[in-house]
Amino acid sequence: MPQMKILFAASEVAPYARTGGLGDVAGALPKALHRLGHDIRLIMPLYRSVDAKRHRLSEVASRLKVHAASSQEVDLLEGRLTSGAPVYFVRHDPSFDRDGLYQAPGGEDYPDNPERFGLFCLAALEICRTLSFQPEVLHAHDWQTALLPVYLKTVLRGDPFFQRTATVFTIHNLGYQGLFPSDALPRLGLPRDLFTMAGLEFYGKGNLLKGGLLFADLLTTVSRRYSQEIQTPELGHGLDGVLRERRNDLVGILNGIDPGEWNPAIDPHIAAHYTAADLSGKARCKANLQHRLRLPVRSDVPLLGAISRLAWQKGLDLLRDILDTLMTLDLQLVLLGSGEKALEASFLLAASQHPSKLSVKIGFDTPLSHQIEAGADLFLMPSRYEPCGLNQMYSLAYGTIPVVRATGGLDDTIVQFDPETGTGNGFRFEEATTGAFLQAVRQAVALFPEKAQWHRLVANAMAADFTWDRSAEEYEQVYRRAVALRRK
Repeated sequence: MPQMKILFAASEVAPYARTGGLGDVAGALPKALHRLGHDIRLIMPLYRSVDAKRHRLSEVASRLKVHAASSQEVDLLEGRLTSGAPVYFVRHDPSFDRDGLYQAPGGEDYPDNPERFGLFCLAALEICRTLSFQPEVLHAHDWQTALLPVYLKTVLRGDPFFQRTATVFTIHNLGYQGLFPSDALPRLGLPRDLFTMAGLEFYGKGNLLKGGLLFADLLTTVSRRYSQEIQTPELGHGLDGVLRERRNDLVGILNGIDPGEWNPAIDPHIAAHYTAADLSGKARCKANLQHRLRLPVRSDVPLLGAISRLAWQKGLDLLRDILDTLMTLDLQLVLLGSGEKALEASFLLAASQHPSKLSVKIGFDTPLSHQIEAGADLFLMPSRYEPCGLNQMYSLAYGTIPVVRATGGLDDTIVQFDPETGTGNGFRFEEATTGAFLQAVRQAVALFPEKAQWHRLVANAMAADFTWDRSAEEYEQVYRRAVALRRK
C-alpha cells in the first residue's frame, strides 16, 4: 500500500517528556508506523524538563510567526526517535519553560493552559508550511491538541495547503477535557460563534476536548470496551451524547507495548533475564526485589505488586480497604505510586504496621517499576475505569499474573483463568467493591501453591501478544478511511 504522510501531534512523547500513558503511546506507536513505511513526523512542546543536549536536539528554524489573538514567535528544534522518525519541538519559553507540563508544583493547573496549547496547535500547523510538509493525516491526542481539527475546519477552512489533510483524534482519557472560560475564545484565535452547545460550549465553559470530538474526521480511543463505556452517562463525563452521535466514526484500538523496553529477556533494570522457556531468572528477580525492599526472602509466598497513581479512578481505595484482611494471609505486597495524600498516608501507616509483609514506596521510579513487574507473582489493578491500561500488558510479558477489574482495556486483555481447561491469563472481578476485589485476590493467592496450574497460567500470560505492530496496522486502516472521507 502507498506510503502516507502523517503528522503526529502530542503534548508529551517518551522518552522526552511523559506523565502517563499518552507519552508512552506517542513514543511507541510512531515507531511502529515508521516500520510500516510511512513518513511520520512528531511534534511536541519543548518543556524545561526536556534535555536538549542529551537528546541531541538541533535548531532548524527560529522566530516563526504564529498568529492567534496576537502574533507570537516560536523556534523549532529537531530530534529523532530510535526508529529514525523526526520529532519537532516548539520552543516558546513564556508558554513551556516551566516546572511542570500542565501543572504548577503545588498541583494546580496552569490557568493559561488553553492559550499555551492553542499556541502549540497553531505553531504545529505553521511548522508544516515551514517544512513544506503537507500531511495527509493529522493525528491529534487528548485535550492539549484537540484544537488542531477545530482550526483546520474553522479559521483555516479552504486553505489550499491543508485542503487534503484528514484529521484523526484519539481520546486517551475522557476525564481530562481542558475546560476554559468563555472569554478565552478570542485569545485562542477562534470566533465567538463557536461558543454554543453545537460547538465548544460545555455547561457554561469552553471545552477543548469537545472540539476534537466534533471537528475531527474520525475518532479513536484506546480499547474496544472503553469506546463503548464512554458512550454511557456513567463514564461519558458529560460528553456521552456527543460520542453517541459520532458512534459510527469512533473506533476502539488497543494500545500496545514496546518489546524493546518491556521484555524480561533483555530488560537492563532487572536482576536476571528470563523467558517463558526458562523462568529461573524470575525467581532471582523475586528474591532480589524482596531483599531490596527489606521483605523476608521467601519463594513460597505469593508476592503481589501494584504500580499506580493513588487515585479513586485507579481503585486504590479498594486496596486500602482490604489491606487489613490481606495482611492476615500468607503473602507479601509491594506498592509503588503517588497521588492523593490521604491514600499515601494510609499505605505508609499500614507499611509501618506490617514491615514483613508490606512495602510502600511513594514516588515514581522507573527501574523499580521494572523490578516489580519482574519480581512479583501477581499484579493488582482494581481500576474503576481504565481506558486501556499498560501495566497489565507489561505484567503478562513478565509472567506476572494480573488481577483486574473488568473495565476498559483490562476487560479486552485479561481472560479469567479456568483451572479445568487451563485457559485464561489472569483473574477478573466485575463490580468495583471491596468484596469482589478481595474474592479475586483470594482466588489468585489460592492457586499459587498449585504449581502445575500456576505454570500453565504463567505460560498463557507470556504467550500473549500485545505489541504495537498489531495496533499500528489498525491505525493505518483508520488513517486510510479518514483520507477517503476527506476526499469525498
